[in-house]
Amino acid sequence: MPAPRKYPLELRERAVRMYRTAEPKPVIRNVIALIPAHNEADAIADSIQGLYGQTVPPQRVIVVADNCTDATVAIADSLGAEVFETRGNRHKKAGGLNQVLAGLLPDLHDGDVVLVTDADSALDPGFVACGVEHLAKGYGGVGGTFRGGPGGGFVGHLQRNEYARYSRDVKRLGGKCLVLTGTAAMFRVQVLRQISQARLKGRLPAGDGLGGIYDTSVLTEDNELTFAVLHLGYQVLSPEDCTLTTEVMLTWKALWDQRLRWKRGAVENCVQYGLTRITWRYWGRQLLSMAGLLVTAVYMVTIAYSLASDSFRVHEFWLWVSLVFVIERVVTVRERGWKRMLLAASMYELLFDFLLQACHAKAYLDSVFRRERAW
Repeated sequence: MPAPRKYPLELRERAVRMYRTAEPKPVIRNVIALIPAHNEADAIADSIQGLYGQTVPPQRVIVVADNCTDATVAIADSLGAEVFETRGNRHKKAGGLNQVLAGLLPDLHDGDVVLVTDADSALDPGFVACGVEHLAKGYGGVGGTFRGGPGGGFVGHLQRNEYARYSRDVKRLGGKCLVLTGTAAMFRVQVLRQISQARLKGRLPAGDGLGGIYDTSVLTEDNELTFAVLHLGYQVLSPEDCTLTTEVMLTWKALWDQRLRWKRGAVENCVQYGLTRITWRYWGRQLLSMAGLLVTAVYMVTIAYSLASDSFRVHEFWLWVSLVFVIERVVTVRERGWKRMLLAASMYELLFDFLLQACHAKAYLDSVFRRERAW
C-alpha cells in the first residue's frame, strides 16, 4: 500500500483558511412572484398564466395593482392570483413595489426569493427553475433575456431585431449583463434586506428615505437596483435559459419616450453613484456612446458638404468599413431566420440607429441642463 502523500505545510494551511472563510451556498426556499400592473387588463392574464406554467411554479403570485381603473384586478382575482392594491402611491412601479415589499419582507425567510416581472411580459416555462439554480450558487440577482412580442408593424420589427441582438450578446458573454432588466428579475430576500439596511445607513442612495428596496427618485429603477446589488459585493447574471417575451412599443412616439427615459435614467444613475469600481464600466459605455454621436455627426456633415460642393467620391477605405457593418448586421440577427438576415444586408436599420443616437443626444442634453423629467 503506497504511503499517503504529504503536502507542504503552506498548502495545507491555505486549504484550511479557504475552508473556514468560504461562504456557504444559500439554501433557496419559496419563490414569491410580484407583477406590478397599472391598467394592464389586456396583458395580465398572459403574465399570470406564464407563472402558473413554470416547471417550478412560484408558491405565491401577487399582482401589485397600482391605481388601476380597468379590469386588471378582476382578471387577476379570477385567475387565482393574490391582489395587492397600492394606497396613495405617486411613484409608479417603484413606489408600488416598495409598498408590497414593506409588508412582505418582515415575514419572509432569508432563503426565499422574490421574482418581479412586468405585466406585459410572459416568462418561458423554465425561467424560475433556471433562476433558482443560479441564485443557489450565490448570485445576488438573476435576470432574463427577452424577445419582442408581436405587433407594432415596422417599428415593432426593428425592436424585435434589436432584442435578438441583445440576447445574442448576453449569451456570448456567458450571461454577464449590465442590467437586471425590469422585464423579469429574481432576488434573494437576504440581498433585498441588505439593500434596505444599506440605504438607511447611507451606504447606498437613500431612495425613498424609508429603506424602500426601489429608488423612487430615479427614472430607471431596475438599473439603479442593479448598481445597488453590485455595490454590496454580489454578482448578477442573465442565464441563457431565463427567457421571456415582452411587448414592444407600438408607435414611434412611444419608442422615443421609452428610450429617452432609459438613456437619461442610465446617465443619471452613473452620476448618482459617481465613479466607483463598479460604475467605471458604465461610464466607459457612456463615453463610447458620446464618441459614436460625434463620429456620426462628423460623417453626416462631411457627406452633406461633399454633395453640396460636388466633390463627393467613394473611398475604398469606407467601402471596406461599410462591408464590416453589413456583415455585423446580418450575423447578429441570425436567430430570427435567414429571411431577416438577407433583409438586414440592405442596411435599412441605419435609420433606426440614427433615431436612437438622436435620442441619446437629447438625453445627454436634458441631463446636463436638468430639464424636467418625464416618465
